[in-house]
Amino acid sequence: MTGTVITFYSYKGGVGRSSTLANVAVLLARWGRKVLVVDWDLEAPGLHHYFHSLLPTLPEGGVIDLAYDFLTGAESPRQHIVSVDIGDGSLDLLAAGGLDPDNPRRTHPSYLSRMQRIDWADLYERGFAPFLERCREKWAEDYHFVLIDSRTGISDTAGICTAHLPDRLVVVFTANDQNLADVVDVADRANTARDKLPYDRPQHMVLPILSRFDSRVEYQRAEEWHHRCAEVVAPLFANWLAKSVPEELMLRHLTLPYISYWSFGEQLPVREELTPTPEQIAYALETVAAVICQQFDRTDLLVDNRDAYVAAARSRRREFELDLLVSSPRSAQRVATELITELHALGVRVDQSLSANVDFLDNAREPAKHLCLVVDGEVSRWQITEAERFLRHALDPDGDERQLFCVLTHGTDRAQLPGFLRNLRPLELAPATRPVDVARELHGLIAGGPTPATDNDQDVLRQAAAALRAVPVEMPYPAQFALVEQVLQDMAAALDSGELSLLRGLSTGLEGLNKFRVNGGGATVPPDLRAGIAALRERIDRRIRSFTE
Repeated sequence: MTGTVITFYSYKGGVGRSSTLANVAVLLARWGRKVLVVDWDLEAPGLHHYFHSLLPTLPEGGVIDLAYDFLTGAESPRQHIVSVDIGDGSLDLLAAGGLDPDNPRRTHPSYLSRMQRIDWADLYERGFAPFLERCREKWAEDYHFVLIDSRTGISDTAGICTAHLPDRLVVVFTANDQNLADVVDVADRANTARDKLPYDRPQHMVLPILSRFDSRVEYQRAEEWHHRCAEVVAPLFANWLAKSVPEELMLRHLTLPYISYWSFGEQLPVREELTPTPEQIAYALETVAAVICQQFDRTDLLVDNRDAYVAAARSRRREFELDLLVSSPRSAQRVATELITELHALGVRVDQSLSANVDFLDNAREPAKHLCLVVDGEVSRWQITEAERFLRHALDPDGDERQLFCVLTHGTDRAQLPGFLRNLRPLELAPATRPVDVARELHGLIAGGPTPATDNDQDVLRQAAAALRAVPVEMPYPAQFALVEQVLQDMAAALDSGELSLLRGLSTGLEGLNKFRVNGGGATVPPDLRAGIAALRERIDRRIRSFTE
């Protein structure tokens, strides 16, 4: 793979840079990306604090040991990276240096003296740049994203992090003059320094993050400062923001709110706020992570539908555990179980989500690519919640379509469905339609093509042909001709679209009409209707013959 190296930088400390990086890293890893975080804030290392309880193995070395590896003549860096156990995802850490085994929250007792002995300018004169470039190439080969926590201000190490190493910059700042004075200049200085490197580096794409912004009390002052911040950082959007998106609107999506609860200690709110609301900080962190994950692209989609944009980032590389989740009320559990059994037989990875199970709402993960609602009489409010949540995350800018299906039990009135379900073409479990028929149709829709024909298909076609042959020459009333004609049209449409479960139901209906017979004195079937019956029967007979030829 060719990963992306991104440096998180801030001109001043205390703006939440390390916290933002750590939480974004967890999100990217949870979303299926391989992530390496690098603590290059060597004078004040602290990234390990966010992961101290998640480290199965303490780091014995780190960034400063890259310099010592080079000085001892190593061609490539030794292994200083350790894994971070976040449960679901691949996240690794390259700490600033080794940690103290007796107090893992502190660096090793020898760290400070070893760090102070490093002369970075001298290292570069000795040829450290090619060695560091090999480190960078190795990281980009092994990880989707490498996130570097840079030192604040202007220094040799900050220059390495902003000029030499990254593909892109994330600049974290707060709403005050000290931060705004330098937030744009840092990108200009980094680009100037990159031009002097012997490596091909394009101009930076810079993501400005307005952090610790409190708009809950002093709303008017907050609005004035937000507008001022947007004006200052507007140049940073020039080479990547979609033309249709105003800079101030984009900055609102990139604003992290101040939440006092998370201001104490080094915490990972994204591990606790699994399904965040817009008022929670994890919601804003998800948006930032999604922009990074989507390579700063498709920002027009972000402003149109934030939830769908985040969902696309979350699921693009993830394999779903299931193809289909079947949601049913308890009253339709038997039907749902039969449907799942038939789908299993067709090779579909499927399971049941029992509506009214509140655990569903607390589950941040989406186990299935598609959702099927089995509606019995009316849609339950729990099914509406499931469907609305699914639809919020169903849009994928890459075109990987996720589908919502609706299966109606016998007697369920389609006209009574909510609007978002009426727009779908529901599958119906009519008296003559078996779960196997609906399962086969679902299988075809999920697979993106018709399911190979089986004996069950031939049975449906034979039933239709028999019903057509049984249409009597006379009927009691002329009005019945219109009913038969409508059934013929619907049967032809079902045959054209391959909806054999619908064709079975229509054939059963035609059989019911055929029972009304007369022995003379009735109305004779018109010739054009008789010709239509013959034409449709011939089409069906040809389809039946094709199975055996």
